[in-house]
Amino acid sequence: MRRRRPTALLIDFDGVLRRHDERVLSELEAANGLDDGEIVAVASAPELLIPAILGRVSRAGWRTDIAAALADRVGGLDNAEKIVGEWDSYRGEIVPEVLDTIEMVRAAGIPVALCTNATDDLREDLERFDLSDAFDAVVSSAEIGAVKPMREFYLAACEAVKTPPGQCLFVDDTARNVAGARAAGLLAYRYTGPAGLQYVRAAFELDGESGD
Repeated sequence: MRRRRPTALLIDFDGVLRRHDERVLSELEAANGLDDGEIVAVASAPELLIPAILGRVSRAGWRTDIAAALADRVGGLDNAEKIVGEWDSYRGEIVPEVLDTIEMVRAAGIPVALCTNATDDLREDLERFDLSDAFDAVVSSAEIGAVKPMREFYLAACEAVKTPPGQCLFVDDTARNVAGARAAGLLAYRYTGPAGLQYVRAAFELDGESGD
């Protein structure tokens, strides 16, 4: 049975619209005697990350907490703060194919919301990349006080585009977040690279095809 065409697109930021060159972080860690991936592992520890993406701790406060956790491994707090500052200064790059698809969807009159677990400086990032007007809505965990994969996050995202869950297509690179969206009643697709954008365009019948 053919699925109904979605009428709104909800799309993730990091891992979908924005990518990071892992070599940049690896080189920083190697230069400071850290294991590959060690900074991200510390930064992603739930006790540090969750308060930051819920908006309870600022990004500056999050950086301070990360530095404190790394201090003993890099010769003290001052050096840790310098390393974390360098890590945080690299903000990645926008994936042009994803941005093109977003623009195509919006040009067809279909609302698009950026839906992301983010710290309190997301709007600054969007301005940095000249994306402040690239979406019909921005749903940030730090602003709404709910994170993916919480049901409340997805329902807030649907409300932001004034579209019922069953008519929203949610695109994210994390399996857990995709599963959470489906549990909340949304259509959802796990993004693994630009080739998958063909599915997104087809779902909205923008390639002369229909979604399956």
